[in-house]
Amino acid sequence: MLIVGIGGTTRGDSATEQALRAALQAAEQLGARTRLFGGAELLTQPIYDPQDDSSRGARAELVEAVRQADGLIIASPGYHGSISGLVKNALDGLEDLRDDIRPYLEGRAVGLIVRADGPQAGGSTLAALRSIVHALRGWPTPLGVVQTGEDEQDSARLILLAGQVFDFARARAT
Repeated sequence: MLIVGIGGTTRGDSATEQALRAALQAAEQLGARTRLFGGAELLTQPIYDPQDDSSRGARAELVEAVRQADGLIIASPGYHGSISGLVKNALDGLEDLRDDIRPYLEGRAVGLIVRADGPQAGGSTLAALRSIVHALRGWPTPLGVVQTGEDEQDSARLILLAGQVFDFARARAT
């Protein structure tokens, strides 16, 4: 079982990417293989342009990993009440999956993580991510994790989120 993580920021070891790494590690402990596309990888993605087929090659590794994925975990910082452009651009590039037998995120559980400076930005960013995942035909997990600072429950929530993605993917596989 493969769970792909997408997210982070332009800072190499951001709190957003740390949370994503922790969730993927929890998925590995359950038996999943994982693949991370963090901020450094997302920075190499060209701006999505539906008219430009030449940029597909630069997105190919991310798109192919998502194509093979049984589940995903997406993490974004909350910037001005919504997701970052870096994460949105990566998700826009999944348009390359539209003609697949299993288009977009069809039938896949998607765990969502938001790191924000306050609860208002966190809530609206989580709502935006849920809407995008629905538009891509994915299944957002019941739990979405919003982190607004250091909370002793953060680790437990990330483990629970990873478990929901893993359990749904396993159920779909059988």
